[in-house]
Amino acid sequence: MESRLFETLADPSRRRILALLRHGEQSAGDLVAALQMSQPAVSKHLKVLRDSGFAEVRADAQRRLYRLRPEPLAELDTWLEPFRRFWSGKLDDLERYLDAEH
Repeated sequence: MESRLFETLADPSRRRILALLRHGEQSAGDLVAALQMSQPAVSKHLKVLRDSGFAEVRADAQRRLYRLRPEPLAELDTWLEPFRRFWSGKLDDLERYLDAEH
């Protein structure tokens, strides 16, 4: 797992942008309005998201439309799987303990 993925996701503004992109393509202007951030700030975050592979852009006449790329999220999901199994087992143990107590 590359630390670049974690560094990208560490910023709450970038996580908010990714959440908006989950719903489909968005223009930079749409993201600026939704986030109530300056255009330069949103552009900076979009560049980081593009450079790290989380987002891609396409031209549509005068607009640039951004969309989510699933590959880095799939990589992150694969990395998290052993931790989910660990916690799932611990929660199952807790549930059995609580059931036994009652």
